[in-house]
Amino acid sequence: MRTQRVVVGIDGRQDCENAIRWGAAEAAARGAELHLVHAFVWAEFRVPLGPSEVAPGLRAQAETIVADAVDLARKFEPGIPITGRSVDGFPAPVLLAESQQADVIVLGSRVAGRLLGLVVSSAGTELSANAQCPVVVVRPTDDALTGSRVVIGYDGSRPADAAVEFGLAYARRHRLPARIVAVLAEDENRDHLLRIRQHARAADIEVVEVTGHPSELLLEWSTDAQLLVVGSRGRGGFTGLVLGSVSQTMLHQSPCPVAVIPRAAAEVR
Repeated sequence: MRTQRVVVGIDGRQDCENAIRWGAAEAAARGAELHLVHAFVWAEFRVPLGPSEVAPGLRAQAETIVADAVDLARKFEPGIPITGRSVDGFPAPVLLAESQQADVIVLGSRVAGRLLGLVVSSAGTELSANAQCPVVVVRPTDDALTGSRVVIGYDGSRPADAAVEFGLAYARRHRLPARIVAVLAEDENRDHLLRIRQHARAADIEVVEVTGHPSELLLEWSTDAQLLVVGSRGRGGFTGLVLGSVSQTMLHQSPCPVAVIPRAAAEVR
């Protein structure tokens, strides 16, 4: 049986701490190994990478970033297998390659001020659209493991079905109740909700049917969530989720970590 792998993208910023904490907790809950990956972008430029008379060098700095992240992860979860490495390349292609073998990839976001909220890197947006596994973006502030439930956005699409399974599995591992928020158009056929009503765990699921703007409603119903899960590129209100206004709102303004299930992940899993 293949050992599960949780991958956390690291860059040495303090903002990564909560992502490492979240990834370590999830690896422990899954019985998985935790793999910390630093994309060493300087290898793509014509600059000296080795030590000089006045500095240890960029390559040594990358190795320090990885070592510090591994030490931090071991403080959070000392009982799980933890590895770390630096990979030459830009973050998006490096982590997209990692997604082929990962069960989930975890990234941090950055605070851009009170008015702008959170900033999700271009790598985070690219991964959310194209990764081969679910992608979780974690807030840099507060404790990423607070919250009393898992909230799942649902629109009847295949990625949304995958989001339901991911969200329910997370809820089961962390002993949390699950809430499915089905955002519907006024005249939309509700037949696709039968799959939720007939789900094996239907008795444990709170299903909320609402009409209106998807991003506003998902934010409203996830104020008490430990994790918000959505499937990307669904139909109806979630069409173009990752690259459209709904995804930007979720990733930038969600009060909790956001898990996105890319279409590619929904198709291969």
